[in-house]
Amino acid sequence: QMRELLSEKDNALVSFIQKGFDKEKIGLEFYKEALASPKKFIREFFLFDFDVRNAKVKYLNKALGRDPLKDVLSLTDPADEELVTTEEREFKEANRLQTILEGKDILARERAIDDLYWEKIDELTLFNYLDFEAILGVVVKMMIIQRWLKLDEQTGREMFRRLVDEVRGTFKGVEYNANN
Repeated sequence: QMRELLSEKDNALVSFIQKGFDKEKIGLEFYKEALASPKKFIREFFLFDFDVRNAKVKYLNKALGRDPLKDVLSLTDPADEELVTTEEREFKEANRLQTILEGKDILARERAIDDLYWEKIDELTLFNYLDFEAILGVVVKMMIIQRWLKLDEQTGREMFRRLVDEVRGTFKGVEYNANN
């Protein structure tokens, strides 16, 4: 229903976010496209996602006794000085993510990683109450909820209630009057 109210340009941004949750469609070109987005939320969220996915690959490689850098993506491009690898810039959530990845319960580990994503979305939209960046944050949270409804319906429902409470809290104290 929301998409019916969006412009063609805004619908394209929502479609791009959805593409970022499709394992078949994400790769180096996707991340480069995300970093070129005019929307700060898309650039920063998918740079975070890039770092998380690379950290997961390194963790799995180490656990399997492989070269930790095997299959790790790099955004470094000699023609573009601004694109850098995770190692060349700070990934402040690295230690917390490492602790999460070391957990033994797979479902709890996935939930903790998604909680990390949720917190990042909150950080990226902190002062974007009524603009499209906030809507993009809600769209990403809905994608996370959709994933959990498939993995564990109860957890998905809890996350949905959390999102509804967050949205209600955003408008707490705002009185809507249709006559004005």
